[in-house]
Amino acid sequence: MTPARGDHDARRSDVSEGVWRVLSARGFEGLTLRAVAAELGASTGLLTHYFPNKRALLRHALEELDRRSGERPRRTAPADGSPPPPAGLPRLRAALLDVLPLDADAAAGNRIWVGSWDHALADPELADAHAGRYARSRVALTELVADAQRLGELPAQADPAEVAAGAQAFVLGLVVQALFAPAEFPPGRQIALLDAHLAGLAGRAG
Repeated sequence: MTPARGDHDARRSDVSEGVWRVLSARGFEGLTLRAVAAELGASTGLLTHYFPNKRALLRHALEELDRRSGERPRRTAPADGSPPPPAGLPRLRAALLDVLPLDADAAAGNRIWVGSWDHALADPELADAHAGRYARSRVALTELVADAQRLGELPAQADPAEVAAGAQAFVLGLVVQALFAPAEFPPGRQIALLDAHLAGLAGRAG
C-alpha cells in the first residue's frame, strides 16, 4: 500500500531534521546517507526513496540550509513585532549585520555555509544554485543601496549594483576572518569594521 500523503510529508520532514542534525554536528564532510540513517535509526535503503545518491543529499542539505537561514530572525524584519530599522543606510547596515557571525547561532550557520563551498565548487549544478543565492542577495542589497542614495545617505553617482556587490564581498570576507580567528574578530570588532566600511561608502571615513 502506498503511504498516505500526510505520512509521506511527515516522514520527509523527519528526514530533513535528520539531515540538519548531521549537518550541524559534522558539517558537509560528515554528511552521508549512512550518517543520516544512523541519526534517524533507519536503513540506508529507506533514505534512497528521498536521496538516490550523495549529490541529491547535498542538494537537499543546501536547500534546507537556505530555508532555515531565510526563517531565522532578522534585524530588517524583527520577529518580536518591533519596527524595522529606518529605510536607507540603517536598513542596509542591518541587512549586512544579519550576515555576520555575531552570535553562536549565526556562527554555526556560517560555518555550515562556508563548509558547503568546496562541495558546490566541485559540482556545476550546486555551484549554479549557490551563485543564484548570492545573486538574489545582491539584488536585495542593491535595492537598499538605492534607497540610501535617494535619501542622500550614499553618493548618488555610484552604481548601486556595484556598491552592493562590494558590500557583499566585504561581509563575506569578514565572515571568513571571524570564523578562522574569532578571538581576533569578536562581534564588536566585526561591527566596527562594517561601520567603517559604510562610513567610507558614505564619504565620511576619517
